[in-house]
Amino acid sequence: MQQPLERFAYDNRHVKAFAYATIVWGLVGMLVGLLIAFQIAFPALNFDFAYTTFGRVRPVHTNAVIFAFVGNAIYMTVYYALPRLMKTSMFSPKLGWIHFWGWQSIIVAAAVTLLAGYTSGKEYAELEWPIDIAITLVWVVFGLNMFMTILKRRERHMYVAVWFWIATWVTVAMLHIVNSFELPFSALKSYSWYAGVQDALVQWWYGHNAVAFFLTTPFIGVMYYFVPKAANRPVYSYRWSIIHFWALIFLYIWAGPHHLLYTSLPDWAQSLGTVFSVMLILPSWAGMLNGLMTLRGAWDKVREEPILKFFVVALTCYGMSTFEGPMLSLKSVNAISHFTDWTVAHVHVGALGWNGFLTFGALYFLVPRLWNTPLYSKKMAAQHFWIGTLGIILYAIPMYWAGFSQALMWKEFTPEGTLKYQFLQTVTNIRPMYILRGIGGTLYFVGFLMLVVNIWKTIAAGKFVPTEYGEAPALEKNFVPHAGYNFWHAWIERRPVQMLIVSLVVVAIGGLLELIPTFLIKSNVPTIASVKPYTPLELEGRDIYIREGCYTCHSQMVRPFRDEVTRYGEYSKAGEFVYDHPFQWGSKRTGPDLHRIGGKYPDSWHYNHMMKPTLMSPGSLMPNYPWLLDDDLNTSLTAAKIRAMQTLGVPYPEGYDQIAVADLNKQAAQIAEGLKKDKITTAPNKEIVALIAYLQRLGKDIKVKDETVVIK
Repeated sequence: MQQPLERFAYDNRHVKAFAYATIVWGLVGMLVGLLIAFQIAFPALNFDFAYTTFGRVRPVHTNAVIFAFVGNAIYMTVYYALPRLMKTSMFSPKLGWIHFWGWQSIIVAAAVTLLAGYTSGKEYAELEWPIDIAITLVWVVFGLNMFMTILKRRERHMYVAVWFWIATWVTVAMLHIVNSFELPFSALKSYSWYAGVQDALVQWWYGHNAVAFFLTTPFIGVMYYFVPKAANRPVYSYRWSIIHFWALIFLYIWAGPHHLLYTSLPDWAQSLGTVFSVMLILPSWAGMLNGLMTLRGAWDKVREEPILKFFVVALTCYGMSTFEGPMLSLKSVNAISHFTDWTVAHVHVGALGWNGFLTFGALYFLVPRLWNTPLYSKKMAAQHFWIGTLGIILYAIPMYWAGFSQALMWKEFTPEGTLKYQFLQTVTNIRPMYILRGIGGTLYFVGFLMLVVNIWKTIAAGKFVPTEYGEAPALEKNFVPHAGYNFWHAWIERRPVQMLIVSLVVVAIGGLLELIPTFLIKSNVPTIASVKPYTPLELEGRDIYIREGCYTCHSQMVRPFRDEVTRYGEYSKAGEFVYDHPFQWGSKRTGPDLHRIGGKYPDSWHYNHMMKPTLMSPGSLMPNYPWLLDDDLNTSLTAAKIRAMQTLGVPYPEGYDQIAVADLNKQAAQIAEGLKKDKITTAPNKEIVALIAYLQRLGKDIKVKDETVVIK
């Protein structure tokens, strides 16, 4: 007996709001990206102003593109596709609006605080503790709305896109909470709960999997919904989608340590990261091929439909990135690529091609349907496709070239056994590549502007449909799987709560087996008796270093290679970082490594270098930092910082917070007096003095051998 049909509504208002937000934040994020791309080539574009320097603007770009542009695109597609797949309305319109406005508020707060210098100093997780809490709360609102919608569904079968959205929600929650453990010492500042090697492992366990579960898995869900819809064909293989899902979420979580190859991280953790990274090729390519094979027999339509063109290139870029990523995790390849612009090229092939083009295709698909009118101009959309594709090519190829050039020049020796190139030569040599990268980014941005015009014209020609109605019978109590249904997968697929729990267990296994031994087994981080806590002045200088985003261009990790030991000094030891909350190993060397910079130059060199880098390094692409010479050092929080560090296990004497400022002033006076001998007059309470103290401390806790031992 056929059940009676029930009528329900699809609320398009949330989809519309998130679509607008996607476009607005896309414009902002890409425009800021263009600024920092040209800042590296033309340092004058830093404008000698604290709030516009590369170190502060770069995290605004990454957060705007990842969490604002991509984040809103995820929500736009989920709020459209989920109720249609579940044959029900979203659980709560009110929760939807809390989610929307809460997320936009977080984005604004992030931009303001990052430009003001409030940063945790951890890449892709720079936001400070109040915003981290807000992210958690809004993410819970999103998850509640999503899961309650699934629970009240009228469709027993949960389509593959929904599996990936479930895994996204639970894994991002786990990653964010674990990585965001921090100890506040003021209303907007905190120190990471973890230190040194352990902080690095947690950060890149988070960092790699933020890419996996915020930039990849939710967009795989988008692909599995929109590619078949746009092509009007079923997904190629249900069996492949099962393999894709479970293998991907299990393997991805182990791969984070491949960001830390040849560092002070224990070798066993590095090897685990490499092994699981290589295995990721299988599920990743299963997904890519599943998407492309869905278009089998529809290639004539691909030639005609710009939306499908965007989807094909998006899937191709996904395949390229997910092949290149495992290759970059091989130690022999990573020894060349790490710290270079090769990694920048790799990341942007994924970001511009996979995330960007999939989002553009989804927007071109959704807007005509939401406004009940044809797309204003297919021709303009096709032009956008070709300009955007050319932009990706002109962005990526110069960055690959730059990366290879950096690696080769860093490692080249003369016949006499000395380094052939000074580090600055390796920077100025690739400046033309940076300019070409900026041109490629400009083309990509122009294409996006064409999308904005096309969509604006489409909206102007149509009329928004706030509500659509559907009909379906109530959920069957006695479900009989259809022919060809995968029975072993059917049980978990019909139970969203159990699927969430199993997904959490699957993704947690890798994290637990990597993190717990690193924290509990002391031999993983051997102590060094000579390593002492930072003095109060050095601690303040370190906070200035983090505030200015110096970690975005400089590493503090000398790897055990002949060229690095020759150029910088003794390779870095795990025990040297036990008091670093957060760690500062960095991921890119636009400038040289700084771990052994202490004592290499006099204080006056650092003073002049921060005032105007080209005075000490002609041709340098580093921005000027004149405000550090003028601004007074704020010591009102110094005692609170010392107490926070004591709580985190840093062995300052009991009651030291009461005399910390006095010790700070004493050391500052000594530095100011030393600068006078080099004819530099500065008050001891200036920020530059604290930064000099920190830089001169780096790498001096261990005795460096007179004869360099070449490890590799």
